[in-house]
Amino acid sequence: MKITDVKVWLVEGIKYNWTLLKIYTDTGHTGVGEATNWPGSPLVLEATKHVGQRIIGLDPLRTDFIWTKLYRDLNWVGPFGASMCAISGIDMALLDLKAKYLGVPCYQLLGGSFRTAIQLYANYWFTGGGHNAQDYAAQARKVKEAGFTGLKFDPFAHTNYLYGEDLSSNLTLTPAQQDLAFEVSKAVREAVGADFDIMIETHAMLNYSVAVRMAQRLSALNITWYEEPAGPENDKVLRAMRDRIPSNVSICVGERHYTRYNIRPVLEQHICDYMMPDITRCGGPSEMKRMATMMEAYNVLLAPHNPNGPLSTLSSAHVCASVPNFFRQEFMFTDVPWRDTIITHPIKEMISNGHLQLSDRPGLGVDLVEEEMEKHPGILVPRPGFYV
Repeated sequence: MKITDVKVWLVEGIKYNWTLLKIYTDTGHTGVGEATNWPGSPLVLEATKHVGQRIIGLDPLRTDFIWTKLYRDLNWVGPFGASMCAISGIDMALLDLKAKYLGVPCYQLLGGSFRTAIQLYANYWFTGGGHNAQDYAAQARKVKEAGFTGLKFDPFAHTNYLYGEDLSSNLTLTPAQQDLAFEVSKAVREAVGADFDIMIETHAMLNYSVAVRMAQRLSALNITWYEEPAGPENDKVLRAMRDRIPSNVSICVGERHYTRYNIRPVLEQHICDYMMPDITRCGGPSEMKRMATMMEAYNVLLAPHNPNGPLSTLSSAHVCASVPNFFRQEFMFTDVPWRDTIITHPIKEMISNGHLQLSDRPGLGVDLVEEEMEKHPGILVPRPGFYV
């Protein structure tokens, strides 16, 4: 069996574009994958097309060989960023193809299942109203009513995740902004009750002093984790923050930590209790499985970052099924309706009481519907609230 073609599509999502792909072979076997990242989705699209051409003629069943070859060949342009997103999507599609060829779900190729009902937490649930305690509380209650037992949000001043006029140049918050962030978080806690997981995002958009101070204040709310108090560039800063943040506040990092090599210093310094690699960035399902095994050695739980498209959701769930140290998987509570029409089996039919139930269909359990994807081409001109 040889790879004959790799097709790539840019599809509009709710906040940014999805980069989706399909691998074809001379025997008719195919596999689908996702390489989504943002902002910069046009870069990821072109990188995925290029990386796809590099695997033409190879045996798709040699999944680890192809991953290693691509990682080593493309390391000269850097082991992160668009090239690693492309490798991640290719790896996902190869695993899907191989599992479909063998007639088994992807999780069987990852070692079999510890579970097939994957517990989720809700993100992107706050989609209306104002940045105030009352509106956040009202929408948090809707998440709980939908059967979820955990949610995540950014209560700070980050209305725009890109560096812009709504962010202070030194990443500080005024006393009033700090008070508002705490009051919003407190209102959410009161709305959902004590036996509900609350994850607080910072997007690494707070300076050292404010990040530590807000963690100290939020510790009173029994939050499940405090996410990315600093960026991935300097693990020593994260370690110093860990020493100053209250011990009852767990730290979660990982959405911008790529591959097992990048998480090693974080694990060795015991910085975090949870780690959230993103399957469309970290190296794909094969690499996420390897990363989860490393985490297990340090008693760190896997909680995949997943604000992406439907293949990312399913592929992450297959990895979560296959590891013992799983906590929860992120899920977009609000999404575009075509999330479920561009694949052959709708995600919404797999969700019940805050869990995603994996099927025993081969591979990821779905295929892409090309004509539906073409109805929703990727957005190439920036617009408010959408990150090209």
